[in-house]
Amino acid sequence: MIQVFKFGGASVNSVERIQNIASILRRYENEKILIVISAMGKTTNALEKVAEVYYNNKQDEALRLFEQIKHQHLNTAKYLLVTHYLACESQLKDFFTEIEWLLYDKPVRDFSYYYDQIVCIGELLSTSIISHYLNEVGISNQWFDVRDIIKTDANFRDANINIPSTQQNIIEQVLPVLENNKLVLTQGFIASTDENESTTLGREGSDYSAAIFANLLNAESLTIWKDVESIMNADPKEVPHAHPLHELSYTEIIEMAYYGAQVIHPKTIKPLQNKSIPLYVKCFLNPDLQGTVIHNKSTKNLPPIIVIKRNQVMIELKSKDFSFIGEHTTEVLYELLEQMFLTPTLTQNGAISIIYTFDHKEEKIAAFAAEAAQYFDVQVTPGLTLLTIRHYDSDVLEQYTANKRFLVRQQTTDTISLLYQE
Repeated sequence: MIQVFKFGGASVNSVERIQNIASILRRYENEKILIVISAMGKTTNALEKVAEVYYNNKQDEALRLFEQIKHQHLNTAKYLLVTHYLACESQLKDFFTEIEWLLYDKPVRDFSYYYDQIVCIGELLSTSIISHYLNEVGISNQWFDVRDIIKTDANFRDANINIPSTQQNIIEQVLPVLENNKLVLTQGFIASTDENESTTLGREGSDYSAAIFANLLNAESLTIWKDVESIMNADPKEVPHAHPLHELSYTEIIEMAYYGAQVIHPKTIKPLQNKSIPLYVKCFLNPDLQGTVIHNKSTKNLPPIIVIKRNQVMIELKSKDFSFIGEHTTEVLYELLEQMFLTPTLTQNGAISIIYTFDHKEEKIAAFAAEAAQYFDVQVTPGLTLLTIRHYDSDVLEQYTANKRFLVRQQTTDTISLLYQE
């Protein structure tokens, strides 16, 4: 059976951590594994800055910033490699050239297009170095440019995967390598159109890439290697007594993500759930720890799961003429949210009003409020905190609600959400 592993940016952000990947893979000798790897550390952020500066017609500054990224990767390769360094350097330089050609031209298309062409290089650089390193230390692997495998539409920055085309590429290119018991190493987050223009897959794109591979390969499991011991019932930075959750259902993890827990994105779960493929979350710093398994089975007797989201803004929209909020007006709002890529963290409907809360993205919130003011009286209240507790009990409610004045309270038998000012 085939397994899929995904290593995120934190697991490859230093020479020591890349070497650690080799020690993890040695535990799985002679197994069929496809490995998806993200860009190193903060590389994606650095490339986003390059794209932004370039799009503002500051080509010289964009090239200077890109030069720093080049040196960082070449230095990492020098520390890791001996016999494979020249081959790796040659591959890296091909990718550098791909970006520099673009940076010397003036932008003539929209920002999302250039974002994808530039940001995609991060995953290609990290995986090139790691593939050469693994081959040098005796862990034989085949590197693939995932843009030749995963095909998408041209919805840049949030592309939709063409499943039939991608599946055909996996069958023809990837499966034969795995059947020969050779590791396959490729990238997450990125893909390409049929015209070979680079695309990215949106938020949590690397996890999603790994889930798509697991689904189309009918994998035995997907393992996401993180720098935490497991999924926890709360953020340890917010809740010091947070403790590990070793088993969760697909439904529970989707609910946790919906309410804002920094866990696994729902779009990653869907391809796994469709084929009942278990997802393991394991610690790359200590692979012997139990971690968390997420599967189709229901999980009972879970402790309270606490999600605290700070820096929230509430927008209250009231009917200007006291008429009921109808289907047409809510449809207008949904279209507006979609256009602005805004996702409410909480929604509450009344007869003549709607309340939304959002993460406080200042420009987007201001634009949304201005547009909504055509239809509603709009009141904006920033600086709020949204507390959600799943599987609450009286003790935990008392602990977290004492001495707080709530602006919005939503409660079901299983979940309570409370919006308040600190």
